[in-house]
Amino acid sequence: MHAYRRDIADIALAGQLFAPHYARPFLRCCGSRAAFVYPVPSADGQPSSELLPGEGFAVLEISGHWAWGYCRADHYVGYVEAIALVEPLAPTHIVAAATAPILPEADIHAPAIAHLPMGSRLSGHENHGFVATDSGFLPYTQVRELDAWEHDPVHVAERLLGAPYLLGGRSVHGIDCSGLVQLSLGLCGVHAPRDSDQQRALGERLPDQAGLVRGDLIFFEGHVGMMANEADLIHATAFSGNVTVEPLSAVAIRSPVAERRRLR
Repeated sequence: MHAYRRDIADIALAGQLFAPHYARPFLRCCGSRAAFVYPVPSADGQPSSELLPGEGFAVLEISGHWAWGYCRADHYVGYVEAIALVEPLAPTHIVAAATAPILPEADIHAPAIAHLPMGSRLSGHENHGFVATDSGFLPYTQVRELDAWEHDPVHVAERLLGAPYLLGGRSVHGIDCSGLVQLSLGLCGVHAPRDSDQQRALGERLPDQAGLVRGDLIFFEGHVGMMANEADLIHATAFSGNVTVEPLSAVAIRSPVAERRRLR
């Protein structure tokens, strides 16, 4: 969460810690394809997060093929391949479907030239049932205006049922437990941090005897999910290898519940 290395730090940290060099971030955004965020400048290791198309990235240093900085949405620090970053845009819409096609013309029957995953930001204007962008046309039913938030994060998460589990992922092509929660809450206008331990600051802690309702967050050791109803949990889990719904009681057998929280 703090952009600091032994040799360089974000200028916002000046006066809080010493670094031999401070850098002022310059803004870029993810291009047309999602880009993984790594803890080190190498794609050989495990990604720690994922930058979705149109999301901002504050660059503090570019060295070789890698840009070091932080994701604007959640201040998550890491390395992104520099080629994945483009000039920032002023987004007007966000993809709300699991994946939305980009069409070469305003015709739903036209063959898709690309797809954008849920959470992608884009800039365009409405044009007879489509959002027209510089890259093509997206069906208006697949997107939302950036400030037209949804009201049920579980309903958002349900669109990703069956998406493969991927540690560090944040899209329908691969997603982890905290990524599912962050993405689902984000489309409802609720800012959520990236990791499950950070997300335990959301909402209010529920007493052990309190009944559960749809949308309650359930935390385990290193894991999080949302209640789909009073008994079932929707979560991205390595156990099943995908986004799934299963009884909370079954999940608790594998890993005891650590905390239950309700969003305000």
